[in-house]
Amino acid sequence: MPILSKDTEPQSSEELISLELAYGAHNYAPLPVVISHGMGVHVWDMEGRQYYDFLSAYSALNFGHCHPRLVSAMKDQISRLTLTSRAFHNNLLGPCEEMLCNQFGFDKALMMNSGAEAVETALKLARKWAYLNKGIADNKAMITVVANNFHGRTTGIISFSTDKSSREGFGPFMHGYYVVPYNDLSSLEEAFKNEHMCAFLLEPIQGEAGVILPDEGYLRGVRELCTKYNVLMIADEIQTGMGRTGKLLCLNYEEVQADILILGKALGGGMLPVSAVLCNDAIMLNIKPGEHGSTFGGNPLAARLCMESLAILNEEHLIDNSFELGIEFRARINKIQSPMIKEVRGKGLFNAIRLHNTELSGYDVCLALMKNGLLAKQTHGNIIRFAPPLVINGTQLDECCGIIEKTFNEL
Repeated sequence: MPILSKDTEPQSSEELISLELAYGAHNYAPLPVVISHGMGVHVWDMEGRQYYDFLSAYSALNFGHCHPRLVSAMKDQISRLTLTSRAFHNNLLGPCEEMLCNQFGFDKALMMNSGAEAVETALKLARKWAYLNKGIADNKAMITVVANNFHGRTTGIISFSTDKSSREGFGPFMHGYYVVPYNDLSSLEEAFKNEHMCAFLLEPIQGEAGVILPDEGYLRGVRELCTKYNVLMIADEIQTGMGRTGKLLCLNYEEVQADILILGKALGGGMLPVSAVLCNDAIMLNIKPGEHGSTFGGNPLAARLCMESLAILNEEHLIDNSFELGIEFRARINKIQSPMIKEVRGKGLFNAIRLHNTELSGYDVCLALMKNGLLAKQTHGNIIRFAPPLVINGTQLDECCGIIEKTFNEL
């Protein structure tokens, strides 16, 4: 196929979608919209139609599209230094690690790229700790997880997934994991009685499962059981962290500190993949040179954007904004008189509508929302997630609630 000149490049959404279908893998089912540019809480398609972004790239865009401070930091750093690998030191990694540790209250930070890489890192840290500190026999360490979890797509991670679509056709899988129900402390304690159990991995709110919230006191109970049985508490706050739920971390609602904290998504400001694993010396320093690493992890461009993202989060008071507007959002949506809506749930600006089982699916509702100027995405068929950028203001949120109400009334 000849290289397209600028004059012959596809210009319409229809042409571009056709190209993806022809030349791309079919592992996604996106809405039929082609986004060409964005700013703040808005995006525009190829035909110039404007939409509110109410997915925020699964919370990677907490600061909205093309935040001026992040764009400026990106432009400045990209002209200075982008990558050294960890074979050498760079001038930004240390300051970034210090900022992360001070912000979240840990001794050490290990920077990676994707969320899945950070999860894999946390699992390796937990097992290394189990053998060197807890005294578990080699190759015997077990890790407890919860049903309906989502922590990534690697073959290691899907080994403990309970989602059929994530696992089917990808085996054989790794052993060493034990699954318990989410929000069930009794089952968790039974699992911890296994002398080989070394860690418990969970999302404080289950995102991909449909924004499932635990009972009040569950996270505190988890912390107490982990302490009682000398099991590491690993919190995957890749999606719930960085102010998404109205607190710096979702764990902050119950004043809980994990043993290992996993961050990602918004940590890179929506500019590039940045993730981090944080823990104290007794866990982190078990890993020695050559035992774990990443070519791009901790690169100077990532470090610069990570520090700028944390500064924006704090200086623009986005955590408070998320908390306050989240309350307003749920109050407004709960007032919608629609036989389709079964439940509204969430914390901060991390929310979902669960639909009754009707002829219309969540995808159908998302199509209708799109036509009315708001982009969201369904999960598990009848659940729609709503996660706008944390930079959204009250006037914009009011308009979005109006769009959602209008859409349900039309349906």
